[in-house]
Amino acid sequence: MTRNIAVERLAIADVDVAFVEAFLDHLSKERHCSIRTQNQRLAVLHAFFRYVQLEVPERMLQCQKVMAMPLRRYTQTPVGYLSKDELCAVLAHPDPSTRSGRRDSVMFSVLYDTGARVSELIDINANDVRLTSPPQIRLIGKGSKGRVVPLMDATARLLGDYMRELGLDRPERGHLPVFQNRQGRRLTRSGVRYLLQCHVQAAKSQIPGFTQKVSPHNLRHTKGMHLLQSGVTQEMIRDFLGHVDVKTTQVYARANLEMKRKALEKAVDHAPLPSIPSWQQNETMLDWLRSL
Repeated sequence: MTRNIAVERLAIADVDVAFVEAFLDHLSKERHCSIRTQNQRLAVLHAFFRYVQLEVPERMLQCQKVMAMPLRRYTQTPVGYLSKDELCAVLAHPDPSTRSGRRDSVMFSVLYDTGARVSELIDINANDVRLTSPPQIRLIGKGSKGRVVPLMDATARLLGDYMRELGLDRPERGHLPVFQNRQGRRLTRSGVRYLLQCHVQAAKSQIPGFTQKVSPHNLRHTKGMHLLQSGVTQEMIRDFLGHVDVKTTQVYARANLEMKRKALEKAVDHAPLPSIPSWQQNETMLDWLRSL
């Protein structure tokens, strides 16, 4: 920032277009914030000045100028997801002969099967799980909104064996977290991310060309892509993943179209194309053109 004004001395009159532009440049160059983050900050300022113009009408022109500032453009990267072989390699890597390996195997299977956010995964308690037919899990998402998602039978069996091993199938232990660390406490988001990276690095050594960056959220994207490729409608995927707007779910449709486009381009590159005769070699066409 160039004006060197202390926060407590900052007045509305100081926050003009030039000031906001300098603030966004500061976020970009010094704080190394992404364009999305910059746009979020600008959207907050838009909302604030929308309020200011109602409360301080004499500042309306200044407010209008700030509100007219466009969001910064950025190239939207395609959603990252795993192929079926890559997913199977990651899920199969945890060692089932160890307690931590069994936990990781169940945890990542549940993470993929439910399409849960990592925050939703670590918040699962024993009483959120129902293993009787049909097996399902209750997840608490953003804004404390709950949703119930089904489990595949194979995942339900793994989860049932794991919970019985820890005694989490007893009613008096229903308040305990399903996925725990060595101290019996609830796993953290960074803990889940670290455990996943350990298994991903080992799986990458087994599959040539496995370069996709993997995070817990990638397993959520992978579930969304697999649902779409299986013919599930975007509205159902929205409800399954807990999206507020179906527009969020459309990223999977765009990624799927991009994947098909690349496959078609690859097929065309290797396919023999028929030779197209030149119109200049067609004497009948030339005679007709001369007659015009």
